[in-house]
Amino acid sequence: MRFADRRDAGRALALRLVDDYYGRDDLLVLGLPRGGVPVAYEVAAALEAPLDVFTVRKIGVPGREELAMGAVASGGAVVMNYEVADMIDIAPRDFDEAAERALAELARREEVYTKGRPPLRPEGKTVMLVDDGLATGSTMRAAVRAVSELGPERVVVAVPCAPSSACRELAAMVDDLVCVSSPAWFQAVGQCYQRFDQTSDEEVGELLAAAADRP
Repeated sequence: MRFADRRDAGRALALRLVDDYYGRDDLLVLGLPRGGVPVAYEVAAALEAPLDVFTVRKIGVPGREELAMGAVASGGAVVMNYEVADMIDIAPRDFDEAAERALAELARREEVYTKGRPPLRPEGKTVMLVDDGLATGSTMRAAVRAVSELGPERVVVAVPCAPSSACRELAAMVDDLVCVSSPAWFQAVGQCYQRFDQTSDEEVGELLAAAADRP
């Protein structure tokens, strides 16, 4: 299955979710920026649920920024990848300083996205984390760990496409996982889309504002 674009993928994903989640008053849809927000916008609209952004930013190893020794996320959650942290033997103070820098950048991005609107609180909610797809699933795993620290009742992951290996790993971490398409040969999320242009910060902000204005 190939989706026309992220909005089309969101509508296809919503069809898989509507029977179990339509109209629930405890549901909160959180899109992972940037590409997950257009998908989440369509999901939230179809399910008549509130929409917000859940920003995740990795904490890179100093000098090897591509290697994540942890992640920070919306709400101030900090998650350490203990396997990597132990491997490089990083001092706690150095980790804390890197986490503070990542949190500052995350706060800056959230200000751009939300224009100062207070975040929707996940405590006691069924939280649905939505992205435009999974490759390795590392970003979504960090999001799941982070949002779980904020007191939700249930955590759901919903994506248009992902390899079956990533789905199996994530399914063990959450209460429900919904994926529309798991191609047998999976190389990148972009292969599931006819159009996979980069989502801009402006589009993210516009979709969140439009969702906030919905009755």
